[in-house]
Amino acid sequence: MHPAQDKSVRPGELALLRQIRGRAGLGRTPALRVGIGDDCALLRFGPDEEVTVTTDLSIAGRHFQLDWHPPEVVGHRVLARGLSDIAAMGARPVAAFLSLGLPAELTRAKGRGCAWIERFYDGLLALADTHKTPLAGGDLSESVLALADIVVVGAVPRGRALLRSGAQPGDWLYVTGTLGGAVAGLARLGAMAAAGRRRPPSIPTSLLPTLAAHLFPQPRIAQGLWLQRRRLATAGLDVSDGLSTDLMHLCEESDVAAEVEQAALPVHPAATLAQALHGGEDYELLFTAAPRMRIPRRIAGVPVTRIGRMVRRPRTGPAITLQTPEGAQPLEPHGWEHFA
Repeated sequence: MHPAQDKSVRPGELALLRQIRGRAGLGRTPALRVGIGDDCALLRFGPDEEVTVTTDLSIAGRHFQLDWHPPEVVGHRVLARGLSDIAAMGARPVAAFLSLGLPAELTRAKGRGCAWIERFYDGLLALADTHKTPLAGGDLSESVLALADIVVVGAVPRGRALLRSGAQPGDWLYVTGTLGGAVAGLARLGAMAAAGRRRPPSIPTSLLPTLAAHLFPQPRIAQGLWLQRRRLATAGLDVSDGLSTDLMHLCEESDVAAEVEQAALPVHPAATLAQALHGGEDYELLFTAAPRMRIPRRIAGVPVTRIGRMVRRPRTGPAITLQTPEGAQPLEPHGWEHFA
């Protein structure tokens, strides 16, 4: 966020940059030597660590709705997407970088309230503080469309990252938390908006348990670190595009197939089976482990469920089957896929 790079910088942008720098500086950690204010951030890593880098783009109308989602929710979700990728690798987050494009009206306060951008940073920085992940830099631009591109940098001991390619036939398949709650919450929020509530709608306290999985997804950083440090998992990724789609990614990268037990799936109380199988943005960890490994029922307070096993990939037939009371059924990937 270096204003000298843009000769057309206006006082409004300078003021925003100073405000962001002041707020982000409160979260500085020993791993961040130099943050916002210089041409580059300086990060410090351990001598035997590898660097993990992930980027995730959020666009108004596609990943969030300005008339559905409160600004704090948008900020939280933007960072949660990146942190979830770090968790999936069993890494510890080190720093975040945010490029934010906004229409000018979202940077201006209305009446006595705060500007949209201020409330956005309230949500993002609260989650950053929870996971000790300082905002170390980025960019700010006026845009006709609201969008946020988050980059999160992490660190993991050399050779210990959880990859998608390590699953073996015979491994058990596990997932953290519950599935389907995010897409179920999105459907409920959309119904509220369609009913003509406030823009964005105020969230009744009674509905927070139903909507929490969508509004405030919790990256499983502690759970990923726990698995990595104990070397229990053979492969892993996060459930961002839906169980069926993400499990297919794991099968393809590991060259294996999977059998999922329908009765074992931890379906969110507000979700249907279809939402649990194909709904995205749960940001739970999906991982495999050898049968000899003892995986606890809870990791850092979050439930862990064994939902199936990995098998040899057949020459023909489905890569994933769902074991139902009626027998084995092919499970096609019907989660989220851009451009499909």
